[in-house]
Amino acid sequence: MITKYFANVAVKFDPFSAGGRAARLFLARVPSSAKIDYKVLPKESTDKPEIKVTFKDKFVMEADPSEMNINDLRDHFNTHSRKLAIKDAISE
Repeated sequence: MITKYFANVAVKFDPFSAGGRAARLFLARVPSSAKIDYKVLPKESTDKPEIKVTFKDKFVMEADPSEMNINDLRDHFNTHSRKLAIKDAISE
């Protein structure tokens, strides 16, 4: 996963739900240079789990970790990261 373009990462998840594993693995791969906000949801919470990434160019992408595994999340967020990597390569 290309994470060097992440500026802000916000994650809401229930660690014991089906999507909890994907959210935990995603958080483990986020660089320390990104600002990380997280909220651990209790079992009885009605909030929907989500991962929201703001890139350095202010583009925002969201995903639901309960509907995706870590590979799907990686592919989802890499779509914009690849565009930024190509833009950086062209500008150099």
